Amino acid sequence: MYRLYTSDVYRVYMKYRSRTEIVAMILDAANGGATKTKIMYKAFLSYAQLKEYLSVLIENDLIEYMEGSEYKTTQKGLMFLKMNNEIEELLATPTRNYKTTS
Repeated sequence: MYRLYTSDVYRVYMKYRSRTEIVAMILDAANGGATKTKIMYKAFLSYAQLKEYLSVLIENDLIEYMEGSEYKTTQKGLMFLKMNNEIEELLATPTRNYKTTS
């Protein structure tokens, strides 16, 4: 009998994340300030992946480097998060209540 463990579900989910989902996770982790390590753990990224994403996010003014080796989500980054959440809500599949007709 095959059992589905939490780690298996995690592995499947993390394997199929879009770049937008990863960016949102990074920006959310850095909201209020965070170190690279904290962002790595919260966004489930390797150091190499994080470095690549951080350079793109800094270049596009979505995240900024603060003194003391912390990164912080910018106003533009917060706007991205807000808009991303709104899009996710719009695309969410509504729960349907089917009624049987007699």
